[in-house]
Amino acid sequence: MSNIVAREALWAMVHAERAALAADLADLDDQQWGQQSLCGSWVVEEVVAHLTAAASIGRRRWLFSVLGARFDFDKHNNRRLAEHRGATPAETLQRFRAIRTSTTAASGHTAAWLGEVIVHAQDIRRPLNLPATPTTEATTEVARFYSERNFTVPSRTAIEGLRLEATDGPFTTGTGLLVTGPTLALTMAMAGRHTYCDDLSGPGVPTLRDRTAPGESGTKG
Repeated sequence: MSNIVAREALWAMVHAERAALAADLADLDDQQWGQQSLCGSWVVEEVVAHLTAAASIGRRRWLFSVLGARFDFDKHNNRRLAEHRGATPAETLQRFRAIRTSTTAASGHTAAWLGEVIVHAQDIRRPLNLPATPTTEATTEVARFYSERNFTVPSRTAIEGLRLEATDGPFTTGTGLLVTGPTLALTMAMAGRHTYCDDLSGPGVPTLRDRTAPGESGTKG
């Protein structure tokens, strides 16, 4: 029963973070929708369409899509993104709003899908200088998940031999050279977002920076 309650709580966080991102997107102009995100080559509108796609495909369809792309995950992601991108940014946003309370996912790793929206929201907010951030409670759950395994990005590998300590919450993990900073910055660095190393301190930061340099860690979830 406790696992079911925990999963429900995680989904509630997912829904809240989607709603917060939708609110941020409501007033973007066309130039902002075309702004380069932190997620590889994708612009803001493409990241939003990707989030809609991720919340619209279950395990069976996801597997068929990956098989159809011959395990080329970039091809898989781009196909699904194109499917859910609207004819205009307004339509793309409308489609994203429609999946706000979706619990559809390609796997049962609910913390991963919370991470999907938290990381991609920051992929959008940081380049646009949008001040909103996810809750520390939600980000802590994602940080714990990323520190325990390599899922869509090599997050566990990135922090081997390092000690991570959040300065604004309870998250800690590992042993070795110390890296400290906000939970969000630690999470984003584990997700391969190199620029967030600028928000971290400690003797382990150069190691983490090297491991998350472009080309070293995956950037699309």
